[in-house]
Amino acid sequence: MERLTGGEATVKTLELLGVKTVFGLPGVQNDWLYNAFYDHRENFRIIHTRHEQGAAYMGLGYALATGEPAVFNVVPGPGLLNATAAMATAYALNAKLMCLSGQIPTKAIGRDLGVLHEINNQDDIISSLTKWSGRANSPSQIPSMIRQAWQQMESGRPRPVGLEIPMDILAATEMVDFESNIGRPYSPPIDEDVVIDIAKKLGNASSPMIFVGSGAQGASQHVRAIAEALQAPVVGYRTGMGVVDARSYLSLHQPAAKELWMKADVILAIGTNMRVPMQKWIKKHKPSLLRIDVDPTSHEKFSTPDIALTASAEQALPILRNHLEIHNKKRSSREEELENVRAVWKKKCLVLEPQLSYLKIIREELGEDGIFVDELTQIGFASRIAYPVYNPRTYISTGYMGTLGYGFPTALGVKVAKPDVPVISVTGDGGFMFGVQELASAVQHKIPLITLLFNNNKFGNVQQMQKNDYGGRVIASDLHNPDFVKMTESFGAQGIRANSFEEVRQGIQRGKTVDVPTVIEIPVGDMPSVDQFR
Repeated sequence: MERLTGGEATVKTLELLGVKTVFGLPGVQNDWLYNAFYDHRENFRIIHTRHEQGAAYMGLGYALATGEPAVFNVVPGPGLLNATAAMATAYALNAKLMCLSGQIPTKAIGRDLGVLHEINNQDDIISSLTKWSGRANSPSQIPSMIRQAWQQMESGRPRPVGLEIPMDILAATEMVDFESNIGRPYSPPIDEDVVIDIAKKLGNASSPMIFVGSGAQGASQHVRAIAEALQAPVVGYRTGMGVVDARSYLSLHQPAAKELWMKADVILAIGTNMRVPMQKWIKKHKPSLLRIDVDPTSHEKFSTPDIALTASAEQALPILRNHLEIHNKKRSSREEELENVRAVWKKKCLVLEPQLSYLKIIREELGEDGIFVDELTQIGFASRIAYPVYNPRTYISTGYMGTLGYGFPTALGVKVAKPDVPVISVTGDGGFMFGVQELASAVQHKIPLITLLFNNNKFGNVQQMQKNDYGGRVIASDLHNPDFVKMTESFGAQGIRANSFEEVRQGIQRGKTVDVPTVIEIPVGDMPSVDQFR
């Protein structure tokens, strides 16, 4: 045990847990925390942002790119509220993101005294956006509470956590013990009889299919092996993309799989809600449904499965592979059949120009391991059904939250986590301006992200719906924009305007050679909507 301030106890616990990067924005309620970071500055990279939203989104990007916990810190009240959109997005994406929030002095909490940054029931706000939340009431509690938060992120379904530490607790000194068993991930034992039942059902299936979500990202090699053994197509949408290499004949984008669903007799869902098939396709054809999910509440959200196994994909799939070797029947290759399905889908997508041409350039310039971060734009929407993802965690999307403006700051966090691979953020003029101030952070911290900014001077998706669904009653969707190239250059970043496909390619190549962020503005008009494929 040693006598430490609450700030020192916090920093040392994070250090013991292996944290090396913290995103944040300091303020008076967190002064003692940053004072402690100063003494440990050789062991941490502190990336301070220009807005709390940016800090939280960068933490989100870091967590999604690595699959590991990430930490961001904000002051209470307005600081926390500024971060909540990112926290909601992290919740939707099953991200291991820790919000380390300041709080007003302990004696003032809940008294409505008008203390700086005071809001009533801040803990309720945090708990509504997290899997676990708590408040430290003494420095000695801090190590065990941080470890408890860590355990929650690493066990069961990963989701954000939040810990409040009041400013007086950060400043107070107390004897602190860092020896604790709390923090080790836990998982329920696997019922191997259920695994055997799943293996038998799959092994006897004549036309099985596999659907994957974010819960399968860490078990890619096992998913691929099972798919090959069963000759089962694998369908990933948004958070499931990249689990199986898109170049494999077994990999399908979700809309392309609808026809095969109508012929399937057994569906294996791994770490996915499979919302669209379960809400729409199942009304026309109901195959036998098998679910593997670490979250037991996910099994029956849309339909009761024939067999459900509560386990992580990393735990369950190696065991399932072993039993499939016993129970799987001899199968012929479905390569020709599935390549035909893929070819038909590719032909249908040809109407999505110019999106496909831009996506082709991005794919080629990112190389094998480069990371694509989407946004609420027509390019982003097209990427969800037509962009080939090669590896796990190389396609970052918003999931069901659909948070406009998340893309650029999230991509900065991705680049911090993966400095040695190219990262491209695809955004629009509307979404980019949500977080444009983080260009300053990116320059200061030398984060050489490449951003493709598609500029149509409007909230294009909103205006498209106004025209198509509301008889052309266009309102509040046109935008007045700055000169994006000059603005980017004023931050000290590289600004480029590209007026052709080749200029886009050249701009990306230039962006890969500098140590500052690059923003490539691409003036565009209206683009065909992907809604035609829903």
